[in-house]
Amino acid sequence: QGRLVESGGGLVQPGGSLRLSCAASGSIFSINAMGWYRQAPGKQRELVAFMCSGCTTNYADSVKGRFTISRDNVKNEVYLQMNTLKPEDTAVYYCKYQVGLRDYWGQGTQVTVSS
Repeated sequence: QGRLVESGGGLVQPGGSLRLSCAASGSIFSINAMGWYRQAPGKQRELVAFMCSGCTTNYADSVKGRFTISRDNVKNEVYLQMNTLKPEDTAVYYCKYQVGLRDYWGQGTQVTVSS
């Protein structure tokens, strides 16, 4: 049974940077797509960045130019580099892997942007 584990969250001042990582353990192979989502208090979970085999990488309009998603195919890891962070980026960030028709979610990592 595979699972995902996020890391790299924390408290950062506005304008700062963080790099989130998502590592897969167990039997997760042939990953079709990887993505990062976030959920702020009182709000629905939303897509932040998404990449897949043979498709264009997508970003939420609110993070374009500031966030970059990348992956390491050997390690089966996905990353989210977040620059110029704003208070409105505060949320729990989740990674998701899509393998065939199945989605794997991580447990989430808290990102707080505050002075």
